[in-house]
Amino acid sequence: MKRGKKKGKKGEPKPYTGLEALLLFPDHGDYVATLGHGRSPYLALMRRFSAAFRFAYNRLLEGEKREDLKKEDGPLCTLFCLNTRYADDALLKAQALLTAQRELGENPRKVVFGGRKLLADLARLKRSNLPLYERKKAEWRERRKGTLYARGDKSKKGNPHLRLVVQDGSLFGAPTPQMNLWLQINLGEKRYAWALVKTSHPRLQALLSRVYAHEPYNVELSLREGRVYALFSWEEELPPISLTQEGGVLALDVNADPYGLALAVVNPDGSLRRHLTLSLEEVDRAKNRGAKEILLWNIAHQVVALAEQEGVAIATERLKHLPKGRRGDGSGRGFRRQAHRFAYRSLLGKVHALARKRGIQSLEVNPQDTSTIGMLKYAPLLSLSKDVAAAYVIGRRALGFKEEIPKPLKALLQDPSFHDRTRRFYKGRIAQLKERHREEKNPYLRRRLGRELAQMKRALATLPSLQGGPGGPAGSTAGRNPQGIHAWRALRVGLFLPLLGQKVPRDLSARKIRATPVTKPILLGSWEGWKGGLDPHPGGGSAAAAPLLHVGGGSGG
Repeated sequence: MKRGKKKGKKGEPKPYTGLEALLLFPDHGDYVATLGHGRSPYLALMRRFSAAFRFAYNRLLEGEKREDLKKEDGPLCTLFCLNTRYADDALLKAQALLTAQRELGENPRKVVFGGRKLLADLARLKRSNLPLYERKKAEWRERRKGTLYARGDKSKKGNPHLRLVVQDGSLFGAPTPQMNLWLQINLGEKRYAWALVKTSHPRLQALLSRVYAHEPYNVELSLREGRVYALFSWEEELPPISLTQEGGVLALDVNADPYGLALAVVNPDGSLRRHLTLSLEEVDRAKNRGAKEILLWNIAHQVVALAEQEGVAIATERLKHLPKGRRGDGSGRGFRRQAHRFAYRSLLGKVHALARKRGIQSLEVNPQDTSTIGMLKYAPLLSLSKDVAAAYVIGRRALGFKEEIPKPLKALLQDPSFHDRTRRFYKGRIAQLKERHREEKNPYLRRRLGRELAQMKRALATLPSLQGGPGGPAGSTAGRNPQGIHAWRALRVGLFLPLLGQKVPRDLSARKIRATPVTKPILLGSWEGWKGGLDPHPGGGSAAAAPLLHVGGGSGG
């Protein structure tokens, strides 16, 4: 078994921690002048740095070299009146943004500085709500122009441009017995601005220890609602990895409906040790974003504590982006509500970060077909829900196991009558949808029917994979496969909708299947039983009893 990545390995992202604090300036207190007035030299510096950051991003996108851009006679220094260190820090931020866009699969040329959503709000509110438009416009300016960043440097004993200094109140005004933390902002040409750092964050002592020890720390200033906030961050010392996949894994599967977390502890030999679920409904009912974050962190602590108790690593799916829909796309209000409350990236990020701090190896696997394999293979045999079965597949994949198609399903793939019946079912469904789509006058319902029609056509196009193709349906479908070997997906569309009237059944455990004699023979091993349970055409039997589905109206997953 492979162990976790070694700390400090080249190319591995470094873990950082930190805190945020409010800055109080002697000339303005906790509220500063707006960017538009430009009365404060530190605000003018933030505007110039933000402009340099945008300029640097566009030049890097065009292929210009960092070494040429940051020179003293280069464009960043001359155009924006910055010294070489501030210019290099702007380049570092621009390069980080460019790298992040490429890793997320986003088009780096479509970045909107200030926020794409906020820009859309401005366009929407410009003629309808002028007071709100002005507030949004001020927020837009702050996001676009109110940034300043300086990296830490050990050779400079901390941070040379945004330096923390511990002083008493005599720095400005009468002496006081209380020691305060001040931030010295280098404005250039040997001019400085001072701000009092106000925070009660638990990591304040850790930050002070770095100040006293002259250790490096990064500082980023941001303007929000007329106030300047400072984010202090530094590289975190992490413990060595003590719990690895050699002892097994705790696999997680986050689900939108029902909103919860499915957990499966998988032994090193691939067997299931235990499983449980955690509800996330309380997260959905949180009164604000802060309360939601606290609840998500509490759940992450529960997950990591379970991994410590079992002595295993943690495995999750590698999820980058899930479409959440938008109004008018035909996906349905219920689906959009479920999708937008789905905090999968936030929760998984917290689990991975906390696991690394506890010395637990965390793994990410390809999410392709994990739910389908779980539903078809393990849910009926081990009496599991589809969500727990998917988590079990994730755990086995993290341990390096490949999922072979069971013999009864292989036999099903080779039966021509099954192909013919399933194909006739989808052709009949497509014909019905076309008729309804042609007669429907409501544009929103037509759009919904159009989406469903496209799904049925894609399902029909998948069915040739039931007969196998070059390469055959061997093992897990990691990565992108050529057409003809998506046997797991073809089995899914060939079994569930024609038999159950559901694209994703909520429960396929043996307990539930006993109440559904039509599906039990297939999923538990007898194709002949199913063969005798359906009429010889898709217009009769249990398949015909299923109403036409609407996207967003029910089972999704």
